[in-house]
Order: sequence, then structure tokens, then C-alpha cells
Amino acid sequence: MSYTLIDGKAISACIKEECRDRVKKYKEEGVDISLAVIQVGADPASSVYVRNKKKACEFCGIKSLSYEIPEETTEEELLSLIHKLNEDKAVNGILVQLPLPKHINEDHVIQAIDPRKDVDGFHPQSVGTLCIGQPGFVSCTPAGIIQLLKRSGVEIAGKECVVVGRSNIVGKPMALLLLRENGTVTVCHSKTKDLKEVTKRADILIVAIGKPKFITAEYVKEGAVVIDVGIHRNENNKLCGDVDFDDVAEKTSAITPVPGGVGPMTIAMLMHNCVESVSLQ
Repeated sequence: MSYTLIDGKAISACIKEECRDRVKKYKEEGVDISLAVIQVGADPASSVYVRNKKKACEFCGIKSLSYEIPEETTEEELLSLIHKLNEDKAVNGILVQLPLPKHINEDHVIQAIDPRKDVDGFHPQSVGTLCIGQPGFVSCTPAGIIQLLKRSGVEIAGKECVVVGRSNIVGKPMALLLLRENGTVTVCHSKTKDLKEVTKRADILIVAIGKPKFITAEYVKEGAVVIDVGIHRNENNKLCGDVDFDDVAEKTSAITPVPGGVGPMTIAMLMHNCVESVSLQ
């Protein structure tokens, strides 16, 4: 069977172009958009993400304010910086790069961000509005996956959708977004009995389980659409996902690669959220 490779780079580039146009229109009306990015410590992976976010801001015409603060910053100091940014009318979005150092409670930090500036979509209020279908910020990775499907011409309504993984950042919001698009949704996790039987029902299979190459062909229904959220380095230091691409691809009608699938979408949707923040505020 010949499958379609879902190109996250191309689709994310389109979304960033759209954001750039909207930012330009806002600028003509005298509205500037700015994103504050806070990074505590110098985790190398986090530094790469932060750099990519700054690049995307620059491309879209969004002003990025960066706060790179030392590892030993206390929770109180971090919360007081967030409070200051909440109060600052010139700041539209606030993003705290996770993970944080062990001595800082992530929940306290997420809850301290004004929900109207929560461009990551992690605040309990953002999650609540998603649950009941009200306007608010949606977590960037799941929102990006919906765009990947829609812009690749994949119909979600009425389809059997299976999400493997139930994290607060991907699995749970993913399930809610698929429901919003009228999919029939099953969420699997480490306690799911007979995982293969469940995943083989999926017309759309979304895998965010955090185990390299875990999903092989025997988990996949013929002609399914497979979205791989995982990112790992294998024994040869090459990037791979939660899905064994070489084993699975031929069985699918469409599949995302790693890298170049879901990854680029996360930052594109962050830019989208920054632009949306203007109307939400």
C-alpha cells in the first residue's frame, strides 16, 4: 500500500506565514504582540527549544522577551517574575520552559500564570475551557496534531480515534480535541488490557507513550492514519519516535515522520496562540 507522508515542516511553515500576516495586520492597527519566555537553568534540550521559539517569534514579527535565569533561582523569585509579567500590559504571552529544577514546583508555576497569557495552554483554567468547549488556549502539541490532520485532508468526524498515552500535556487534551472534532475517542495507557486489540480498531492512531519504536505493524489497522508524538535517540544516536516507522509505514494510509512531523507543529501553534492572545485579552 502506498502511504502519504504527513509533512510537519511544510504545514508548520504555512501556519507561521499565516501568523506573520496577522501580526502585520495588527501592527498596522498599532498593536504589537510580545511573548515572554522564561528559562531557569541551562538544560541543553531546553536551550534548543528556547532558541527555536525565539527564531519563530522573529519570523512572525512577534517581540520575544527572554528571561534566562540561574538554576538556583528560588520558587518565590520565579513566581514574583511571573506576577510582574502578568501585570505588564505590553506582554501578551508568558511561557515558562519545562522541566524546571527539582526545587521548584511546576504546578505552582503553571497556576501562577494569568490564564489570559497562558500561551502553552497548561493552566487548569485553559484545560477547563477546553473540556467544556469554550474559547481559551489549547496546549500546542495536540492543537498542532489537529492541524496536521485537517490540512492533510484527514476526516476526523465519525472516525475511531485511539490515543496512546494520557499525559496532561498531550494525551488528555488530544482526546478532548478529537472529541470536539466529533471523533469517537479511546485513551489507552500503561494499565490498558490488550493494547494491540484496542489500537487495531483505530482509523486514527496517535502515539504519545514515551517508548522508542514501541508501536509495530501488529498494533496498526490496515489503512490507518498514524501520528507519532515521541522523540528519542536510538543506539546510533539517530532520532526516532514511539512508532517503528519502517515496520509500520507500509500498512498506513498516512503517517508522520520523526523528525519533521509533530515537532515543528508545536512551535507553529505557539505562534498561533500568541496571535490569538490579542483577541482573548
